Amino acid sequence: MEQLKHECGVAMIRLLKPQSYYEEKYGTSRYGLNKLYLMMEKQHNRGQEGAGVACVNLGAPAGEEYMFREKAMGKDAITEIFKRIPHDASPAGGWEGASLYMGHLRYSTTGKSGLQYVHPFLRRNNWRAKNLCLCGNFNMTNIDEVFQFLTAQGQSPRIYGDAYITLELMGHRLDREVERLFVEAKQQGLEGTGITDYIEQKVEMANVLKTTMCHYDGGYVMCGLTGSGEMFAVRDPWGIRPAFWYQDDEVVVLASERPVIQTTFDLAAEDVHELQPGQSLIVNKSGKSHLEQILPAKELSACSFERIYFSRGSDRDIYQERKRLGEQLTPAIMQAIKNDVAHTVFSYIPNTAEVAFHGMTDGVRRLDHDVRIEKVVWKDIKLRTFIAEGTERNDLAAHVYDISYGSLVPYEDNLVIIDDSIVRGTTLKESIFKILDRLHPKRIVMVSSSPQIRYPDYYGIDMAHLEELCAFRAAIALLQERGMQQVIVDTYQKCKEGPQTVNHVRAIYAPFSVEEINEKIVEMLRPEGMQAPVELVYQSIEGLHKACPNHPGDWYFTGHYPTPGGVRLCNKAFVSYVENVLKP
Repeated sequence: MEQLKHECGVAMIRLLKPQSYYEEKYGTSRYGLNKLYLMMEKQHNRGQEGAGVACVNLGAPAGEEYMFREKAMGKDAITEIFKRIPHDASPAGGWEGASLYMGHLRYSTTGKSGLQYVHPFLRRNNWRAKNLCLCGNFNMTNIDEVFQFLTAQGQSPRIYGDAYITLELMGHRLDREVERLFVEAKQQGLEGTGITDYIEQKVEMANVLKTTMCHYDGGYVMCGLTGSGEMFAVRDPWGIRPAFWYQDDEVVVLASERPVIQTTFDLAAEDVHELQPGQSLIVNKSGKSHLEQILPAKELSACSFERIYFSRGSDRDIYQERKRLGEQLTPAIMQAIKNDVAHTVFSYIPNTAEVAFHGMTDGVRRLDHDVRIEKVVWKDIKLRTFIAEGTERNDLAAHVYDISYGSLVPYEDNLVIIDDSIVRGTTLKESIFKILDRLHPKRIVMVSSSPQIRYPDYYGIDMAHLEELCAFRAAIALLQERGMQQVIVDTYQKCKEGPQTVNHVRAIYAPFSVEEINEKIVEMLRPEGMQAPVELVYQSIEGLHKACPNHPGDWYFTGHYPTPGGVRLCNKAFVSYVENVLKP
């Protein structure tokens, strides 16, 4: 319902045959480009702020460009980029003659926007092996420490940001690897281009990755190309961000989601493999690939929000997990409607909650009830609210959703409506509750297939501020109403001065039950003049883990951050909230 921004989507392709092979078999010199385009479009859900692509042409002679990059801003960036890429006169030249391709889709979660922040980032050098192109799906929580590490070595990065600083750190380590091989080549008596050939054949990207990624705290899938033909992707040791890969005798490919690879290359789910935590997929200049453990795997914390919301629901396992998330809510829903299924209409907020809706209604049917299903809510095209200001803009924004009039019997039917998550609550208050009330339901049961979102995310999801979360605002309001302000004061002091290995913000929720916070959320989000009573039903933490057993990362619900940086930033966010919002 409330669009969450997510950083980001990646796609990589390494062609393992000569260009003539693809021209003869597939009838086009743009085979690699066409596949990259499909993989990016299939991940458009992951990033609509901007996009970028890059390639490396291994056959380009000295004096001609061999690394190409294009970037664009906006939701139509992919189309714009691929229109911009020329059809080369010679199959051996430019983009069409390339063997390595990389694409990226971006949503910013740092507040920084503009073409300079769109991936891939490119570091140039006259030595092919020292050229580095980097993109990723990541958010680093300790960029201050990494910046200090770089500057202590005498470097002076031009831009302060995790992507650019990572490019410089990894580029520095790549330089060291090339120089190590240069010394080896000289010791073996090689000269001139013989040294260059030796370096390009012997580069060990694992050395570069191990001496780079050990400095980071965060969730990431980091992808890169070198000018000499190395391709790599590495996943964080907690497995927070996802990556999948496939290889046959024609290609090696990697993407953020499994069905993207399945659809693009017509594969079964079993053909596509998940990159494991701390692991890297590395393809060398000659096209030989291998997996290598770059960092020891930590306790698995794969992001559960990927399963609830972000990743494509067409994935075999995600589809079943989302259905289970809906079905598990059946007992709580039955209690909320007092088992009166005959006078209840079931619906969902389009579009990402549809699969959970099917699970929910299956659960009711298994109790031997006929289920009345209606498409009560419709999502209209995005209204151009920029033409208005102030209250006019708010009024237009309230009409992003519309309803099916006559879809229930006024004052007699309950309305059960499911969404995948309730984060800020803004859309509920400004739009959804207002338009649903026009149908005059006897009762509205608002269902969330995820638990209460209580804590910010620092690994790539756009919810980094505590005050934006309706569950947090409800807990603060309850503390204030009940004269428990000392809990806020004590938490502030611990967050500011106490050990940063403990998430002290969890104390804010400790005095209250889920039901108490639910009631307060309803009170706060209920628009003035609304007549129908509202009840909230959230997924439980236990239900989440039962539905998604292989993705235990639940820090936005429980406050159990997998990395020290997440804990530290959550405590820092509470200090900022008290000092800037409550102003003690």
